[in-house]
Amino acid sequence: MSPYLLTLLSGFLAVISVNIVIAFYIYLAMKEPSEKHEPDPKFVSEAEASVKHLVKSESSSTNKKDE
Repeated sequence: MSPYLLTLLSGFLAVISVNIVIAFYIYLAMKEPSEKHEPDPKFVSEAEASVKHLVKSESSSTNKKDE
């Protein structure tokens, strides 16, 4: 086989191998039960507070620009 064909063949094999691995991970993710995962209440409350603080600071900076 010529070097060009070997390069082409190895490229196709690499792409196919990566796609097989991605498909396997997708299959495992879809197979996992969704009720198994419960978010940490502390993390959720901190995230909500952070978002509220961000929205409040953005609205106050917008109000300052309008004045």
